Amino acid sequence: MKPESLIQYISKSKASSVLNKDTASYGRNNLFDGSAETCWNSEQGLPQYVMVEFAPAVKISNIYIQFQGGFAGKDTQLVDMTRGNEICPLHALDNNQVQVFDIPESERDIERTRIKIHFASSTDFYGRVVIYTLDFIGYVTGSSPQALNATAGSGSKDTDAQATSAHIVVT
Repeated sequence: MKPESLIQYISKSKASSVLNKDTASYGRNNLFDGSAETCWNSEQGLPQYVMVEFAPAVKISNIYIQFQGGFAGKDTQLVDMTRGNEICPLHALDNNQVQVFDIPESERDIERTRIKIHFASSTDFYGRVVIYTLDFIGYVTGSSPQALNATAGSGSKDTDAQATSAHIVVT
């Protein structure tokens, strides 16, 4: 089975804030619309986050993020909200390129329904984060969220999560 974009399986999304509460121009839905002209732009202040729910459950192998240079997330964590543990840190570069974050091998086979990208800080002095593209690459597993929640407490917190650094997609 070949990995695919998981955007079509996003059932719900949420962002910590939107610049001037202008959701039409800067809202979270702009992250997934496929347009290079639109973006999610957070309000100032920290921390910021984007949370996504998938239906059905998915296995994530890569995340693609395109920040606006000068407004990139720093000290970024990918968190499994169902299990309540960190999947891995994401070390982004402060530029306009699409960056690919590889999920550690040990985390790729875990079914997930709710994840959060948590930006503890930003390259912007005021703490704003601007993202033009966000995509999750992986596999649909077909497991029900109820079955996943039944095993959510069985995992342990991984305090030594393997970091993933960005590499650039050349188009």
